[in-house]
Amino acid sequence: MNPVARTVLQRLGLGLVTLFIVSIIIFSAIAMLPGDFAKATLGQSATPETVAAFQREIGIDRPPVERYFVWVTQMLHGDFGSSFASRTGYRRSVAEIIAPRLYNTTFLAAVTALIAVPLALGLGILAALYRNGWFDRLVNAATLTTISFPEFFVAYMLAYLVISRDTFIGSDFAQSLPHWLTVSLNWMLNAVPKFPTLSNVNDQTPFWEHLWKVALPAITLTLVIVAHMMRMTRAAIINMMASPYIDMARLKGMSPMVIVLRHALPNAWAPIVTVVAFNLAYLIVGVVVVEVVFVYPGIGQLMVDAVKSRDVPVVQACALIFAATYILLNLLADIISIATNPRLLHPR
Repeated sequence: MNPVARTVLQRLGLGLVTLFIVSIIIFSAIAMLPGDFAKATLGQSATPETVAAFQREIGIDRPPVERYFVWVTQMLHGDFGSSFASRTGYRRSVAEIIAPRLYNTTFLAAVTALIAVPLALGLGILAALYRNGWFDRLVNAATLTTISFPEFFVAYMLAYLVISRDTFIGSDFAQSLPHWLTVSLNWMLNAVPKFPTLSNVNDQTPFWEHLWKVALPAITLTLVIVAHMMRMTRAAIINMMASPYIDMARLKGMSPMVIVLRHALPNAWAPIVTVVAFNLAYLIVGVVVVEVVFVYPGIGQLMVDAVKSRDVPVVQACALIFAATYILLNLLADIISIATNPRLLHPR
Protein backbone atom coordinates (compact mmCIF):
# COMPACT_ATOMS: atom_id res chain seq x y z
CA MET A 1 0.00 0.00 0.00
CA ASN A 2 1.12 3.54 -0.73
CA PRO A 3 2.84 5.01 2.40
CA VAL A 4 0.70 8.16 2.23
CA ALA A 5 -2.54 6.14 1.99
CA ARG A 6 -1.43 3.90 4.85
CA THR A 7 -0.65 6.90 7.05
CA VAL A 8 -4.00 8.52 6.19
CA LEU A 9 -5.86 5.33 7.16
CA GLN A 10 -3.91 5.15 10.42
CA ARG A 11 -4.79 8.75 11.24
CA LEU A 12 -8.42 8.13 10.31
CA GLY A 13 -8.58 5.11 12.62
CA LEU A 14 -6.97 7.12 15.41
CA GLY A 15 -9.55 9.86 14.83
CA LEU A 16 -12.44 7.39 15.16
CA VAL A 17 -10.98 5.98 18.39
CA THR A 18 -10.53 9.50 19.73
CA LEU A 19 -14.12 10.38 18.83
CA PHE A 20 -15.37 7.26 20.62
CA ILE A 21 -13.43 8.19 23.78
CA VAL A 22 -14.68 11.78 23.55
CA SER A 23 -18.28 10.54 23.25
CA ILE A 24 -17.85 8.61 26.52
CA ILE A 25 -16.41 11.71 28.22
CA ILE A 26 -19.22 13.92 26.92
CA PHE A 27 -21.96 11.51 28.00
CA SER A 28 -20.38 10.89 31.43
CA ALA A 29 -19.76 14.59 32.12
CA ILE A 30 -23.33 15.53 31.24
CA ALA A 31 -24.78 12.58 33.19
CA MET A 32 -22.92 13.73 36.32
CA LEU A 33 -24.28 17.28 36.14
CA PRO A 34 -26.65 18.18 38.97
CA GLY A 35 -30.33 18.77 38.30
CA ASP A 36 -33.14 16.79 36.76
CA PHE A 37 -34.89 17.94 33.59
CA ALA A 38 -38.14 16.23 34.62
CA LYS A 39 -38.27 17.93 38.01
CA ALA A 40 -37.19 21.27 36.58
CA THR A 41 -39.87 21.10 33.88
CA LEU A 42 -42.76 19.89 36.02
CA GLY A 43 -41.95 22.13 38.97
CA GLN A 44 -41.76 21.48 42.68
CA SER A 45 -45.48 20.85 42.96
CA ALA A 46 -45.31 17.72 40.76
CA THR A 47 -45.97 14.42 42.48
CA PRO A 48 -43.28 11.68 42.46
CA GLU A 49 -45.53 9.54 40.24
CA THR A 50 -45.82 12.33 37.67
CA VAL A 51 -42.06 12.90 37.70
CA ALA A 52 -41.39 9.15 37.31
CA ALA A 53 -43.84 8.91 34.39
CA PHE A 54 -42.19 11.86 32.65
CA GLN A 55 -38.73 10.35 33.23
CA ARG A 56 -39.90 7.13 31.59
CA GLU A 57 -41.31 9.09 28.67
CA ILE A 58 -38.03 10.86 27.92
CA GLY A 59 -35.92 7.80 28.79
CA ILE A 60 -33.81 9.12 31.68
CA ASP A 61 -35.06 6.47 34.12
CA ARG A 62 -32.78 3.83 32.54
CA PRO A 63 -29.20 3.10 33.73
CA PRO A 64 -26.51 5.42 32.30
CA VAL A 65 -24.67 2.60 30.49
CA GLU A 66 -27.85 1.54 28.70
CA ARG A 67 -28.64 5.15 27.78
CA TYR A 68 -25.12 5.60 26.39
CA PHE A 69 -25.28 2.56 24.10
CA VAL A 70 -28.76 3.53 22.92
CA TRP A 71 -27.46 7.03 22.16
CA VAL A 72 -24.40 5.73 20.25
CA THR A 73 -26.48 3.18 18.31
CA GLN A 74 -28.96 5.85 17.27
CA MET A 75 -26.15 8.18 16.17
CA LEU A 76 -24.61 5.47 14.00
CA HIS A 77 -27.96 5.38 12.20
CA GLY A 78 -28.02 9.16 11.86
CA ASP A 79 -30.51 9.72 14.67
CA PHE A 80 -29.47 12.04 17.51
CA GLY A 81 -32.65 11.28 19.42
CA SER A 82 -35.47 13.56 20.47
CA SER A 83 -35.22 16.81 22.35
CA PHE A 84 -36.46 16.73 25.94
CA ALA A 85 -38.60 19.70 24.92
CA SER A 86 -40.69 17.32 22.77
CA ARG A 87 -44.16 16.40 23.90
CA THR A 88 -46.34 13.36 23.39
CA GLY A 89 -47.60 13.38 19.82
CA TYR A 90 -45.05 15.98 18.75
CA ARG A 91 -41.58 14.49 18.40
CA ARG A 92 -39.00 17.20 17.85
CA SER A 93 -35.78 15.52 16.74
CA VAL A 94 -32.40 16.91 17.75
CA ALA A 95 -31.26 16.82 14.11
CA GLU A 96 -34.21 19.01 13.13
CA ILE A 97 -33.24 21.55 15.79
CA ILE A 98 -29.51 21.53 15.05
CA ALA A 99 -29.56 21.54 11.23
CA PRO A 100 -30.43 25.24 10.63
CA ARG A 101 -28.17 26.34 13.50
CA LEU A 102 -25.26 24.29 12.17
CA TYR A 103 -25.75 25.88 8.75
CA ASN A 104 -25.61 29.36 10.31
CA THR A 105 -22.42 28.58 12.23
CA THR A 106 -20.83 27.00 9.17
CA PHE A 107 -21.79 30.05 7.10
CA LEU A 108 -20.18 32.39 9.65
CA ALA A 109 -17.06 30.20 9.84
CA ALA A 110 -16.76 30.07 6.04
CA VAL A 111 -17.08 33.85 5.68
CA THR A 112 -14.48 34.38 8.41
CA ALA A 113 -12.11 31.83 6.88
CA LEU A 114 -12.37 33.47 3.43
CA ILE A 115 -11.28 36.74 5.05
CA ALA A 116 -8.83 35.57 7.71
CA VAL A 117 -6.78 32.88 5.95
CA PRO A 118 -5.70 34.92 2.86
CA LEU A 119 -5.17 37.98 5.09
CA ALA A 120 -2.99 36.03 7.55
CA LEU A 121 -0.96 34.35 4.80
CA GLY A 122 -0.42 37.65 2.99
CA LEU A 123 0.61 39.52 6.14
CA GLY A 124 2.86 36.65 7.21
CA ILE A 125 4.64 36.53 3.86
CA LEU A 126 5.13 40.30 3.77
CA ALA A 127 6.30 40.36 7.39
CA ALA A 128 8.89 37.66 6.57
CA LEU A 129 10.05 39.56 3.48
CA TYR A 130 10.47 42.80 5.42
CA ARG A 131 11.70 41.17 8.60
CA ASN A 132 12.51 43.62 11.44
CA GLY A 133 11.32 46.52 9.29
CA TRP A 134 8.59 49.00 10.17
CA PHE A 135 5.93 46.91 8.39
CA ASP A 136 6.92 43.77 10.34
CA ARG A 137 6.81 45.62 13.66
CA LEU A 138 3.50 47.31 12.85
CA VAL A 139 1.78 44.07 11.81
CA ASN A 140 3.08 42.18 14.85
CA ALA A 141 2.01 44.95 17.22
CA ALA A 142 -1.47 45.20 15.68
CA THR A 143 -2.15 41.46 15.66
CA LEU A 144 -0.79 40.92 19.16
CA THR A 145 -2.97 43.78 20.40
CA THR A 146 -6.15 42.29 18.96
CA ILE A 147 -5.38 38.80 20.24
CA SER A 148 -4.64 40.13 23.73
CA PHE A 149 -8.24 41.23 24.24
CA PRO A 150 -11.03 38.73 25.00
CA GLU A 151 -13.27 38.12 22.01
CA PHE A 152 -16.35 39.49 23.81
CA PHE A 153 -14.47 42.77 24.39
CA VAL A 154 -13.54 42.99 20.70
CA ALA A 155 -17.16 42.23 19.76
CA TYR A 156 -18.60 44.90 22.06
CA MET A 157 -16.04 47.50 20.93
CA LEU A 158 -16.86 46.90 17.27
CA ALA A 159 -20.58 47.17 18.04
CA TYR A 160 -19.92 50.38 20.00
CA LEU A 161 -17.99 51.89 17.07
CA VAL A 162 -20.90 51.21 14.74
CA ILE A 163 -23.46 52.60 17.19
CA SER A 164 -21.45 55.69 18.16
CA ARG A 165 -20.89 56.83 14.57
CA ASP A 166 -24.23 58.70 14.71
CA THR A 167 -24.07 59.87 18.34
CA PHE A 168 -20.39 60.72 18.91
CA ILE A 169 -20.48 64.31 17.67
CA GLY A 170 -23.14 65.28 20.22
CA SER A 171 -21.69 63.44 23.21
CA ASP A 172 -20.14 65.18 26.22
CA PHE A 173 -16.86 63.39 25.53
CA ALA A 174 -16.69 64.84 22.01
CA GLN A 175 -17.46 68.33 23.31
CA SER A 176 -14.57 68.11 25.77
CA LEU A 177 -12.03 67.40 23.02
CA PRO A 178 -10.34 69.98 20.78
CA HIS A 179 -12.44 70.78 17.73
CA TRP A 180 -9.95 69.37 15.23
CA LEU A 181 -9.72 66.08 17.14
CA THR A 182 -13.51 65.82 17.41
CA VAL A 183 -13.91 66.38 13.69
CA SER A 184 -11.18 63.84 12.88
CA LEU A 185 -12.65 61.16 15.14
CA ASN A 186 -16.15 61.80 13.80
CA TRP A 187 -14.87 61.47 10.23
CA MET A 188 -13.18 58.15 11.06
CA LEU A 189 -16.30 56.83 12.79
CA ASN A 190 -18.49 57.75 9.83
CA ALA A 191 -16.06 55.95 7.55
CA VAL A 192 -17.03 52.73 9.36
CA PRO A 193 -19.89 50.99 7.49
CA LYS A 194 -23.10 50.81 9.48
CA PHE A 195 -23.05 47.05 9.97
CA PRO A 196 -25.99 45.47 11.83
CA THR A 197 -25.15 44.95 15.51
CA LEU A 198 -27.77 42.20 15.83
CA SER A 199 -27.31 39.25 13.47
CA ASN A 200 -30.91 38.05 13.60
CA VAL A 201 -31.24 35.76 10.58
CA ASN A 202 -33.64 32.92 9.79
CA ASP A 203 -34.27 30.30 7.12
CA GLN A 204 -35.87 32.87 4.80
CA THR A 205 -33.03 35.41 4.98
CA PRO A 206 -31.58 36.02 1.47
CA PHE A 207 -27.91 35.16 0.97
CA TRP A 208 -26.63 38.72 0.58
CA GLU A 209 -28.61 39.95 3.58
CA HIS A 210 -27.26 37.02 5.58
CA LEU A 211 -23.75 37.97 4.50
CA TRP A 212 -24.33 41.60 5.52
CA LYS A 213 -25.66 40.64 8.95
CA VAL A 214 -22.68 38.39 9.79
CA ALA A 215 -20.17 41.13 8.94
CA LEU A 216 -19.47 42.18 12.54
CA PRO A 217 -19.21 38.61 13.92
CA ALA A 218 -16.91 37.69 11.02
CA ILE A 219 -14.69 40.74 11.60
CA THR A 220 -14.54 39.94 15.32
CA LEU A 221 -13.45 36.36 14.69
CA THR A 222 -10.96 37.50 12.05
CA LEU A 223 -9.28 39.86 14.50
CA VAL A 224 -9.15 37.07 17.08
CA ILE A 225 -7.60 34.32 14.91
CA VAL A 226 -5.49 36.14 12.32
CA ALA A 227 -2.53 36.69 14.69
CA HIS A 228 -1.84 32.97 15.21
CA MET A 229 -1.83 32.19 11.50
CA MET A 230 0.14 35.29 10.54
CA ARG A 231 2.89 34.68 13.11
CA MET A 232 3.21 30.99 12.23
CA THR A 233 3.44 31.85 8.51
CA ARG A 234 6.12 34.43 9.24
CA ALA A 235 8.12 32.07 11.48
CA ALA A 236 7.90 29.12 9.08
CA ILE A 237 9.03 31.19 6.08
CA ILE A 238 11.89 32.83 8.02
CA ASN A 239 13.03 29.36 9.09
CA MET A 240 13.00 28.15 5.46
CA MET A 241 14.82 31.24 4.24
CA ALA A 242 17.91 30.04 6.13
CA SER A 243 18.06 26.82 4.05
CA PRO A 244 20.91 26.20 1.56
CA TYR A 245 18.56 25.84 -1.43
CA ILE A 246 17.25 29.36 -0.73
CA ASP A 247 20.84 30.66 -0.92
CA MET A 248 21.16 28.90 -4.27
CA ALA A 249 17.97 30.58 -5.49
CA ARG A 250 19.38 33.96 -4.46
CA LEU A 251 22.60 33.27 -6.34
CA LYS A 252 20.51 32.57 -9.44
CA GLY A 253 19.19 36.13 -9.19
CA MET A 254 15.58 35.33 -8.27
CA SER A 255 13.55 38.10 -6.63
CA PRO A 256 12.71 37.72 -2.90
CA MET A 257 8.97 37.34 -3.61
CA VAL A 258 9.59 34.56 -6.16
CA ILE A 259 11.90 32.79 -3.72
CA VAL A 260 9.26 32.89 -0.99
CA LEU A 261 6.32 31.82 -3.16
CA ARG A 262 8.08 29.16 -5.26
CA HIS A 263 10.63 27.73 -2.84
CA ALA A 264 10.08 28.67 0.81
CA LEU A 265 6.27 28.56 1.07
CA PRO A 266 5.70 25.07 -0.42
CA ASN A 267 8.14 23.58 2.12
CA ALA A 268 6.67 25.59 5.01
CA TRP A 269 3.11 24.32 4.52
CA ALA A 270 3.20 21.70 7.30
CA PRO A 271 3.28 24.07 10.34
CA ILE A 272 1.16 26.66 8.54
CA VAL A 273 -1.60 24.19 7.64
CA THR A 274 -1.61 22.84 11.20
CA VAL A 275 -2.19 26.25 12.78
CA VAL A 276 -4.75 27.14 10.09
CA ALA A 277 -6.65 23.92 10.90
CA PHE A 278 -6.59 24.72 14.62
CA ASN A 279 -8.03 28.16 13.96
CA LEU A 280 -10.67 26.88 11.53
CA ALA A 281 -11.72 24.37 14.19
CA TYR A 282 -11.97 27.28 16.61
CA LEU A 283 -14.35 29.00 14.20
CA ILE A 284 -16.79 26.12 14.76
CA VAL A 285 -16.18 25.22 18.40
CA GLY A 286 -15.27 28.63 19.79
CA VAL A 287 -17.95 30.91 18.42
CA VAL A 288 -20.24 30.62 21.45
CA VAL A 289 -19.36 34.03 22.92
CA VAL A 290 -19.52 35.84 19.58
CA GLU A 291 -22.88 34.27 18.72
CA VAL A 292 -24.30 35.26 22.11
CA VAL A 293 -23.02 38.86 21.84
CA PHE A 294 -24.51 39.40 18.38
CA VAL A 295 -27.60 37.21 19.03
CA TYR A 296 -26.63 35.06 16.07
CA PRO A 297 -28.69 31.85 15.87
CA GLY A 298 -25.80 29.42 15.54
CA ILE A 299 -24.99 26.12 17.17
CA GLY A 300 -22.99 27.82 19.93
CA GLN A 301 -25.97 29.85 21.11
CA LEU A 302 -28.16 26.75 20.77
CA MET A 303 -25.85 24.85 23.11
CA VAL A 304 -25.96 27.67 25.67
CA ASP A 305 -29.77 27.69 25.55
CA ALA A 306 -29.87 23.88 25.83
CA VAL A 307 -27.61 23.94 28.89
CA LYS A 308 -29.89 26.50 30.54
CA SER A 309 -32.96 24.34 29.90
CA ARG A 310 -31.13 21.04 30.69
CA ASP A 311 -32.01 19.66 27.26
CA VAL A 312 -29.41 16.90 27.48
CA PRO A 313 -29.79 15.35 23.96
CA VAL A 314 -29.22 18.73 22.32
CA VAL A 315 -26.18 19.45 24.53
CA GLN A 316 -24.68 16.02 23.79
CA ALA A 317 -25.22 16.39 20.03
CA CYS A 318 -23.68 19.90 19.96
CA ALA A 319 -20.66 18.78 21.99
CA LEU A 320 -20.13 15.75 19.76
CA ILE A 321 -20.37 17.90 16.61
CA PHE A 322 -17.75 20.24 18.06
CA ALA A 323 -15.45 17.30 18.86
CA ALA A 324 -15.94 15.66 15.45
CA THR A 325 -15.21 18.96 13.67
CA TYR A 326 -12.02 19.46 15.66
CA ILE A 327 -10.81 15.92 14.98
CA LEU A 328 -11.73 16.08 11.28
CA LEU A 329 -9.92 19.38 10.67
CA ASN A 330 -6.81 18.12 12.46
CA LEU A 331 -6.92 14.96 10.34
CA LEU A 332 -7.21 17.12 7.23
CA ALA A 333 -4.23 19.19 8.38
CA ASP A 334 -2.17 16.02 8.81
CA ILE A 335 -3.11 14.78 5.36
CA ILE A 336 -2.24 18.10 3.69
CA SER A 337 1.05 18.30 5.61
CA ILE A 338 2.05 14.80 4.54
CA ALA A 339 0.95 15.35 0.93
CA THR A 340 2.95 18.57 0.64
CA ASN A 341 5.97 17.26 2.55
CA PRO A 342 6.40 13.46 2.25
CA ARG A 343 9.51 13.65 4.47
CA LEU A 344 7.08 13.68 7.44
CA LEU A 345 6.45 9.99 6.70
CA HIS A 346 10.02 9.22 7.78
CA PRO A 347 10.65 10.53 11.31
CA ARG A 348 14.25 11.26 12.12
